[in-house]
Amino acid sequence: MSDVILPVSLREKGYRLVWQAETGSTNEDAMQAAREGAETPCWYVARQQQAGRGRHGRQWLSPAGNLYASLLLKNPCSMVEAPQLGFVTGIALYDALKTLTGAQVPDLALKWPNDVLFNGQKLVGLLLESQCMGDQVHIVIGCGINVSHRPDNPQYPVAMLHDLNPDLSLSDVFSAFSLSFDHVLSVWQETRGLSAIERFHPIRELWLERAGGIGKSASVNLPNGKINGSFIGIDALGRLELDTGNGIKLIDAGDLFFPKA
Repeated sequence: MSDVILPVSLREKGYRLVWQAETGSTNEDAMQAAREGAETPCWYVARQQQAGRGRHGRQWLSPAGNLYASLLLKNPCSMVEAPQLGFVTGIALYDALKTLTGAQVPDLALKWPNDVLFNGQKLVGLLLESQCMGDQVHIVIGCGINVSHRPDNPQYPVAMLHDLNPDLSLSDVFSAFSLSFDHVLSVWQETRGLSAIERFHPIRELWLERAGGIGKSASVNLPNGKINGSFIGIDALGRLELDTGNGIKLIDAGDLFFPKA
């Protein structure tokens, strides 16, 4: 299995790549590098993780053969705007996977807040982390892409890219994703100087075009219980909009589920 290689055009733009066959966590590698003053932007990529993690500190099973990639950025935006990078990343992932597989909405779809699904099954998970170090804002964008293995996931059925295209390599996937991310990030960065809501508006529209389950029954697991309703989209701040039948509930954080067909 070949190593992952950074596309030439990204090297020319100043991106760097740290590639390992195995590591504890690419997100932790990136954050540790930030603490040590690493040059950015830099991708930290591995074929296998021993201590991968997802949202809320959950374990992220990381068998060999899938792609685990984290991008370290320094001062890409304010801390207030940082959550928008999760939506930027989702758009980039969707566009890259569409190019690689030909799949599109509704089969390939984004799920709020940070997953990519294929036929309702989890294909990619994202984890966005940030930390202020002095006057510097460091943001790590991590993702796990199921390429040739389906990790056991008690919360959600899982898909892998080889179901769609068995010839894809890790290098193919990383190249397409990293190029797509740079493109979407560049478009978003052109809106610097606008308010956070104004900056998010075009990203919100692009995200909704790629989202799955809009108008469908859904449930959201919250710390204090579960709430049911109809998923109608996201608002100007990226909050989930759930029509409960008694008005629209805006949700900042939670786990969204769609009933099985």
